[in-house]
Amino acid sequence: MAAVALSSRLLHLAGFGTGIALYAMLGLMTLRVAHSAGGRRDRIPVATAILGLLWNAGALLLYGGRDVGLAAPADRLFTLLGAIAFGALGVLPAVVVQATLLGAAGWPRRAILVAAYALSGGGAVLHLWAAATGAPVPNRSALLLLTWGYAVVLPVLAVVVRRQPGNRAPLMAAALAAFAVMALHLSHHSSGAEPVGAELLGHHASIPLALVILYQDFRFALADVFLKRVLVAVALVVLGVAAHLFVVVPLVLPRLAADPASPLGTGLLLALWVAAALVAAPIRRLAWGVVDRVVLRRADYRVLREQVARDVQRRETAESTLDAVRDHLAAALGATAATWRPVDGPPDGAPNVVGRTVAPAQRGTAAVVAVPTAEAPHFELVVGGLAPGRRLLSDDVALLEQVSVTAARRIDALRVAHERYEREAREQDILRLATEAELRALRAQLNPHFLFNALTTIGYLVQAAPDRALDTLHRLTELLRAVLRPASELLPLGDELEIVSAYLAIEHARFEERLRVTIDVSDDARGALLPPLLLQPLVENAVKHGVSPLRAGGDVVVRARVEPDAAGERRLHVVVSDTGAGATADALARGREDGVGLRNVERRLTRHYGGAASLAFRTAPGSGTTIELWIPLSPRAAR
Repeated sequence: MAAVALSSRLLHLAGFGTGIALYAMLGLMTLRVAHSAGGRRDRIPVATAILGLLWNAGALLLYGGRDVGLAAPADRLFTLLGAIAFGALGVLPAVVVQATLLGAAGWPRRAILVAAYALSGGGAVLHLWAAATGAPVPNRSALLLLTWGYAVVLPVLAVVVRRQPGNRAPLMAAALAAFAVMALHLSHHSSGAEPVGAELLGHHASIPLALVILYQDFRFALADVFLKRVLVAVALVVLGVAAHLFVVVPLVLPRLAADPASPLGTGLLLALWVAAALVAAPIRRLAWGVVDRVVLRRADYRVLREQVARDVQRRETAESTLDAVRDHLAAALGATAATWRPVDGPPDGAPNVVGRTVAPAQRGTAAVVAVPTAEAPHFELVVGGLAPGRRLLSDDVALLEQVSVTAARRIDALRVAHERYEREAREQDILRLATEAELRALRAQLNPHFLFNALTTIGYLVQAAPDRALDTLHRLTELLRAVLRPASELLPLGDELEIVSAYLAIEHARFEERLRVTIDVSDDARGALLPPLLLQPLVENAVKHGVSPLRAGGDVVVRARVEPDAAGERRLHVVVSDTGAGATADALARGREDGVGLRNVERRLTRHYGGAASLAFRTAPGSGTTIELWIPLSPRAAR
């Protein structure tokens, strides 16, 4: 019996403490809203919070003081305190009725409000009168007045608000019914003789009202701030009670009763304290995780930040980055009006999250988050349209700040990369234009050189063989048309061989049987691409410096094959050889430096291929000259 009485007292203390916490939370949540909105609707939760705090704080002192056996001289103070507490409790139903009727209008609304406040005011007056005259508090007549009066008001209220949208009216009606049961219980209260369940319902029916209002207007905060801590507290209390019943009572208390200095009893108590300290953190993580995942269905913010970081790394523009962040935040916070916008000035210092209540019709909190990019244009993330009861708490604000910084860093990186790309593109354009200009200059330099040599040959034919001069002139015309026509950057080797063949035909008209030509080119080599007029200067040097100085003439051989290199890449291998006079190493070096043709070929190879192409010479006096040309055929090799 003593254990039951002790349990009842503990439950009363816990219930009144819970009521104080809930109504204090309601007051803190609504004071700012009432102050910023300035509307009567927002004052109702504030009044409810004040009345609820008066009741629970007064009841805690009243019943708790008696339970712990405060001295008799304090009875008069307890009586006055009880009158104030029960008076506040009696006014609470009237506030509930007013909150329920916010969507109604007309004389029925006014009549119900007058009746509700008349009942609550009458009950409060009766409690205070009882305290002043020394009668028992709570006053039984006042509680019966509230019980039966609101039993009449409830059906009328249900008829008036039956078509009111939403679920506010039914919940408020349920809270009123709980008040009626509570008042009926207190009117018959006889010092704790009732069952524990009746005691709890009778003394703590004000808690549902606080829960209803918090659920309606601050649902997310209720679960995030209150429910998490309640679960932790309940779990720790359950573990403490279990430890008391199954460890302390059977093992510790008998030993301490027999020997207050018992090492085993003391050790067991210390072990229980250490165990309580160790399990507190895991219980907290578990409870908070259950509320976040099951009740609030909130995303894991750590995982969400990683997902945002990975997602923005795949974005290539500032707009797509902000779109991705906006979508992630809208899904995580349950926002229906998330967006982003450019701003004129730079953000002021660190990322700024400004929470504010928007118009009452929108019902929600908007968060304006500065995206702290290093340079203009700057942006803001705007998160609005939150669900009723949703408020941004510290972890939400931290998420917004961290995500905004992630977005800003990605945008800065994209801007730097874009600037670097534009700079490199400009440099490439300048290099390309310079290369093209140089190639055009080299080709312009080569064409007069070739034309001069060809005209020299025709001049010789006009004097030596006039009957063949006209035919050679026609060949020169075709050759010049092929040489001077606009050419692309690269052309097939087969087209280059047509120019070489025309040139050799002109030279054959000059040298006749002294010049013997062999052209051996495979079919796949004929389709290989190379810069125009690359082969003709090599053949011209073979004729001019190899065959021409010898009275007996000589052979000029042109061979071409497609062969793989050591890495397996396809290359064009061209060989131009002659059986002419040859040259010493010094003479070859001077020719490569001073001659127009060879220097032109080498510079064009460097411009087109860098170090991927090569030109090699083998010569000696009296043994002719061989030139080997290696050109890569992969598209990435050509600049």
